[in-house]
Amino acid sequence: MKDNSLRNVAIIAHVDHGKTTLVDQMLKQGGVFRENQVVNDRVMDSNDIERERGITILAKNTSANYKGVKINIVDTPGHADFGGEVERILKMVNGVILLVDAAEGPMPQTRFVLQKALDLGHPVIIVINKIDRPDARPGEIEDEVLELLLELGANDEQLDSPFIYCIAREGLASYKQSEVGTDLTPLFDKILEYIPAPEADVESPLSLLVSSIDYNEYVGRIGIGRVETGMIKTNMDVSICDYHDPNVSYKGRITALYQFEGLNRVQVESATAGNIVCFSGIEDITIGNTLCDPNAVEPLPFVKISEPTVEMTFSVNDSPFCGQEGKYVTSRNLRDRLFKELLRDVSLRVNEVGTTDSFNVAGRGEMHLSILIENMRREGYEFQVSTPRVLYKEVEGQTYEPIEELVVDVPEDCVGAVMEKLGTRKAEMFNMQPEGNRMKIEFYIPSRGLFGYRNDFLTDTRGEGIMSSVFHGYAPYKGDIDRRATGSLVAFETGDTSAYGLFYAQERGILFVGAAERVYAGQVIGINPKTDDINVNVCKTKHLTNMRAAGSDEALRLTPPRIMSLEQCIEFLGDDELLEVTPKSLRIRKRILDHTLRLRANLKK
Repeated sequence: MKDNSLRNVAIIAHVDHGKTTLVDQMLKQGGVFRENQVVNDRVMDSNDIERERGITILAKNTSANYKGVKINIVDTPGHADFGGEVERILKMVNGVILLVDAAEGPMPQTRFVLQKALDLGHPVIIVINKIDRPDARPGEIEDEVLELLLELGANDEQLDSPFIYCIAREGLASYKQSEVGTDLTPLFDKILEYIPAPEADVESPLSLLVSSIDYNEYVGRIGIGRVETGMIKTNMDVSICDYHDPNVSYKGRITALYQFEGLNRVQVESATAGNIVCFSGIEDITIGNTLCDPNAVEPLPFVKISEPTVEMTFSVNDSPFCGQEGKYVTSRNLRDRLFKELLRDVSLRVNEVGTTDSFNVAGRGEMHLSILIENMRREGYEFQVSTPRVLYKEVEGQTYEPIEELVVDVPEDCVGAVMEKLGTRKAEMFNMQPEGNRMKIEFYIPSRGLFGYRNDFLTDTRGEGIMSSVFHGYAPYKGDIDRRATGSLVAFETGDTSAYGLFYAQERGILFVGAAERVYAGQVIGINPKTDDINVNVCKTKHLTNMRAAGSDEALRLTPPRIMSLEQCIEFLGDDELLEVTPKSLRIRKRILDHTLRLRANLKK
């Protein structure tokens, strides 16, 4: 028996193709907001960092109503580093909307997520968005999507997927490329027609697979999942088990139960099979667990979460300026915060190192870890992090490393510079195709080959290039890669920078600091274009004399310093450097601050 008053659908796409904007319009036209209600753009991106960066980091649930049918919608992240979110969410839904940009076409994350959806046998509605772009090519994109479906082994029904042409920003959709619709009615109609209603097996015992986790300071962990069979009620006793771990078996009680109505969670007393629900009351619940009736304990199958590929060491800040800008500075604060993050993010791993003040934190990529660092920084934590390292595997005595599938879309005249740089980073090209006056090139590249490359890429393509990557698999170790072709300018003494000192230091390279800033000995204050590190004294002042001469005190012209973002700082870090992170500052420093001790350590190498 199917519950025809319900549909569960996820929206999947590459980053920046317009998922969250489309959800905005579906909510507006699905009666969630009053006609005169003022609503922010990208209302689903509730996190400050999501709004600032224009990306979705956490998958979120909402619902809209159309012709008396409740449509549960899941907005998923588009960035590859948060793919762990998407893999899990697909178990909650009965079909997917694949959103593709009318100019860029299918990108790596599109392929990655679509493969997961096809493996689960989900029907797909293909929405070609931004058809109003001047460089839109919906006809070619349609062919590219069909080729992708063939490549990924789609079945006959999935190959016959319907196409909708859309301008998500204005809430318009149509069945034909040449037409611009009046609203999203064609999309809503296709969801009701093409996405199957969930099975409503109310008579069987309860089974619910936990596909996502939220955390609340007041009620603790909140599990989110779809009721597969039976009925779930408040104050109900349940058994918890796990498909991949037979040791997980314990009992618990549901203390509160919620369903999604628009943007809100509404408390309910019970929910039947097919509904997506949130529940609290079970402290140790995690993704992949199954809630069962105590008299019929049977775990539901679940795809294992992909392992992390990149690791960084988080440690207590021990610089000369430690404890001056942060609220939480001790190892206990740092430990509690990192282990608290594990309650929300199952793609993360935290391991304690031999010392009590350092922790190895592993994630799905640089972006994944930098979002964690930024969140902690905003909460008042002060700490330092090391350079990112990839996690290797031993297979039959041979070292294997993670490989990324990289797609770059660049102007034709920049192809040579990009291929030269990627060649030195052990990238192997496997596809190249022209698109107008641009070139789309695909590579397999070691994950460590991408560290620190984004800035070079933007410089080589004059800011016009687009690059995106997704984890491909493991392959034998490709050999050494030089992370950086530049050295550092290192402050020689502690003090306040002076215009006089900076004026002579700026001839050596690009500076990160301006006048009257506090620096300490061993702090990296600029880039040396050559590979060596240079010690510079940016605190020195001009000696006063009783002699005056015409022109001896002319104005010193200083070049404005380069202000580095968190990602740029992480990309720049050398193996012997650390990044000091405080709520107010980002400072790159040498591991060994003392100049003499640093020279001795280098000589020993």
